[in-house]
This record gives sequence, C-alpha cells and structure tokens, in this order.
Amino acid sequence: MARPSSPSDPLPPDSHAGDEDASLRRGEGDRGLSLSEKLAAGLTARLYATPLHRFRLRGRFPLKLLAAPADPVPGDPHIGERILAGRLIHAGHTAMTRDITFREAGPPAQWLEWAHGWEWLRDLAILPDREAAKRAAENLVERWLANMGEYDALGWRADLAGTRLMMALGHAPLILSSSNQIYRSAVLSAMATWARHLDRAARRGTEGLIQAKALCGLYAAGTLIPGGEVRASAALAGLNQLLPALVLPDGGIASRSAVDALALADLLIFTANAPEALGNRAPPVFADTLARLAPALRGLMLGDGQIGAWHGGAVIGADALDRLSRKVATGTEIRRGGRWSGYHRLSAGRSVVVIDAGPPPSARLSSSGHAGTLAFEMSDGPDRLITNCGGVRGLEAPLAPALASGLSTTAAHSTLVIADTNSTRIRDDGTLAAGVEEVTLALRSNVEGQLIETSHNGYARRFGMLVRRRLFLTTDGTELAGEDLIEAAPAGLLRRSAERAFDVRFHLGPGVSATPTADGMGALLKTPAGRIWAFKVRLESGAGRLAIEPSVWVDAAGNIQRTQQLVVSGGTQKMAADVHWSLKRAGK
Repeated sequence: MARPSSPSDPLPPDSHAGDEDASLRRGEGDRGLSLSEKLAAGLTARLYATPLHRFRLRGRFPLKLLAAPADPVPGDPHIGERILAGRLIHAGHTAMTRDITFREAGPPAQWLEWAHGWEWLRDLAILPDREAAKRAAENLVERWLANMGEYDALGWRADLAGTRLMMALGHAPLILSSSNQIYRSAVLSAMATWARHLDRAARRGTEGLIQAKALCGLYAAGTLIPGGEVRASAALAGLNQLLPALVLPDGGIASRSAVDALALADLLIFTANAPEALGNRAPPVFADTLARLAPALRGLMLGDGQIGAWHGGAVIGADALDRLSRKVATGTEIRRGGRWSGYHRLSAGRSVVVIDAGPPPSARLSSSGHAGTLAFEMSDGPDRLITNCGGVRGLEAPLAPALASGLSTTAAHSTLVIADTNSTRIRDDGTLAAGVEEVTLALRSNVEGQLIETSHNGYARRFGMLVRRRLFLTTDGTELAGEDLIEAAPAGLLRRSAERAFDVRFHLGPGVSATPTADGMGALLKTPAGRIWAFKVRLESGAGRLAIEPSVWVDAAGNIQRTQQLVVSGGTQKMAADVHWSLKRAGK
C-alpha cells in the first residue's frame, strides 16, 4: 500500500488483506407506516377516547411513592427563572403561565411535546429558591391535570405519557411536598392512571425511541408505585426485546442519529436509577445497552469534543458527552468502526476523520434523516477543518424553515452531489424516500496509514450512476488523500444515459479561512489556531473548476455561523468522472 503524496498520485491499491468488508442495506419500511398501520393507529386512538378505556383506567391510587430516581440531565436555570416570572418558553414559543391550559392552538410541536412531557420540571428543580420552584411546579401541574385529566391524543401519546411519568417520579419532591392532600392525591392518582394507560399503549403502534420512552416510564412506575411488580416485569420484558433491535451490536442506534443515541442513554440512566433508589441493582439490560451506546457515540466525536450533526440531529456539545462519560462504565472508550451503524472513524496524530458510510435510516425510525451518504467531517486538534452544515433536532429554538429544510440536503454535506439532486429523496414532511439503498465498505490499514473505500447507489435508478469515495489518512495524520468517482451503474438497473454535472463539496469549519492558489485548483486553509492546510484537486478527465463559496455551520447552541466551502465542479464523460484531491498540513 503506497503512501499518496498529491492528487497526481493514485490512492493505495486495495490488494492487501482487509481489516473489514461490509455491505449495508437500508432497512425495511423506508416508506414509513403503511395505510393499514395508520388506520389501526387511528382506531386505537379512538378507542382510548371511549368510556370503555376510561373504565379500564380506574383503580386505586397510591398513598405515596416508594422513592424518587435521580434525573441525570441538569435543567437550564435561565428557563427556570423565566417560568418563575410567568413565562413558559421553549422552541421559540412563549406561553404565559397565569392562564395556560395546555390546549392552546398555535404552539409548535416541539413546544407541545416539551410541555406535555413535563420536562420543564428539570429547569425548576435546578433553581436555588426551592420554595419558589415548588410553587411554580405545583401551579403548572395543577393546571395540566385540570385541563388534560381525560384522554387527549397528543397529551396522552405513549412516549409523552412515559416521559411525564419519568419527570413526575424523578422530581416528586418538587411536586408532592404540598400539604394540600387533595392536590397530592390528584397527582398520585394521575400517575397511576398514566401507568394503567401505558399498560395498553406502550407497545402499540410505536417503534424505536418513542417506544423506549413509553416502556421506560412504565418500568419506573411499576418499580416505584406500590404494587407494580407485574407492571415492571412486563415493561422490562418489552425493553429486553426492544433495546437489542434499537441499539445495534456496535453500539450505533438504528435511527442513525447521534441525538437519539444520547437521548436514549440519558433515558436508560434515569430509568436504571429507579430500582437503585430502592437499594436494588438495576436489571443488566440497562448497563449492557449503555456499555455499547457510549463508546459508539464517542466514536463520532471530533477533536473539539463535539459530535457533528448527523441525520437530523443538531451538534452535540462536549458537556453532554462529559456527563455521559461519568455515568457509564465505558464512557471514556471510543469505538472506531461501526459495521452495523455505518459510521467509521480514522485518527492519527492531531487529525480525526468521521465518515457516514451507511444507508439512510428508514422512515419508520427517523422523521428527519439527512441525504448525506458518504459525507465526512475532519478536525485538526480542537479545530474543525471539514464539517457538515448542521441539524435541527436538539436545538432549543427553531431555525427558519428554509434553512432547516436545507440542512438535510446532500449539498449541505461534505460529499459528492450529482445534478444538484439529493442522493436520497426528501419528502415535504422531512422523512426520507427512495434513493440510497445499499452502501459498501472496505477498510485497509498498514504502517503507512488507514484507507476506507465506500460506495452508494443513490443515483443509480435516476441517472444510471454509482458513487464511490476513497479516503486515506497517513500514519502521522498530516495528510488526507481522497478520491471521488462516478461510474456507470450495472445495465440491469433503470438507466438514463445522459451526462451530468456534479459537485464535490467541502464545507469548512467555523473560523477556517480559504485562499485560492495561483493555478485555481487549490486553496490554503488557515485554522483558528493558525495552522495551514493545503488543498489540491485534479480531475482525471474533463474540465473542472474549484470555487470558494459561502456556507454556514449551526453550532450546538443553534447559532448560525457564516463559513466557507470548497466546491469542485465538473461533468461526467461516458457516464463517469474521477476527482483526486488532498488535504496536507504545512509544518508541524
């Protein structure tokens, strides 16, 4: 395996023994719920609104809880202070607490889910003025119970009911310290009622993280509400069945979104704290799942300690990963390869490269995937050198609709785009339709460096073309050599024999400046730390150009930072193209 030194040299041949070879296919159900499943879900929802279901929810209410589990996620004191001031603010929407009914028309879905899940309890619990926080919490709880005590399709949705149970149990000292026995009885009765509802709803018509939230809430309720042994056992059986499918053998999450993996990890830690609050050991499924989740998450982390925006999720800040590392036994480990998840990490010296070498998630598991197959990110120490533009889920405030939808496109990722068309189609609701169905992968390494070769078929049926990408990181981490190829797809696929324009985009990290070289086919990149990287490109055949264009990066706080991007443009010849490029650090 010869070491590449410039775009004029070929990448190392793949004749050596491989570290890993894989082919990942997109999961079944990429079209989302079927019509029959939607009809069944509608019938079930109507059943929950009938007197029969209300009769099923009757039962004795507990006089007390056995314990309160510790919530591993800290609240935001700024939001808590605003609640004390009478404003319930989230996702860019404000509701006045003095007259809130939780049934107002107009709030965005993100605000409604946060409000019905009682996640604002975290923000009140962190405040130093405990008495004021209790009064505000009791006021909101009382208002919610007065207006949402009967079944409501959104407020009683399985995942929100499960989240609300977790919040109520974890922050019971905040909402159950009142001397008003009528209020206390109403809260305890409501918690028991939600648990009885989840006895029937937790495993119906839900998948993925949604079902995990419902089952975790049900398990915690069965553990901490007296007489719930049978309920806890049933919920645990559901988790034992769900979690191995939701968390893949390499620790990646089936939705392929890092924010989902972090949310699940926090949820499992919270839920495991329920039996531990009683002095009992949590069932092994929690620790076993977390032991896989944490290293896979850290494998996506660049040198700045943050995880990029993959498949709908926003950038994850370093604080969240540090918190996870303290709670999980494997929290400081890093998994470099994801045979099942599709993410892979190359690292050497100061350089880290993370590539998405897997097909997009199915619409059943992800409502906001990205069409960024084969995109990569790269860091030089704490500086992001190459990145993708960002994501939406996980941000405290919404982005402008045009920007939010644009972040999911192929052009918003550091990868190849044919005919300015997404490699996987994006529906109006944000879910992914047809496109990439299979991604192949081969990993090679020796004393000279690490090579990853990938391909996808997202353009095969539309344009009759396959896309391949090869990345080689040298042992000292001072050079990343790449090759992006377009080739004709097998004749058996539907083909449109026409030449197409293409672009290979490299979105630069925040604070990285680009200066073109004299020959017009290169650029000098300067990082915030002052280090220089030389970018060079060569097209094997046909004319092409390199342009430096504006771009954006949305950080973990939702701030939109103006950045630049390198765009290599060209056109296919005989349904093929071959672009060689390299990034080489100057100096030490």
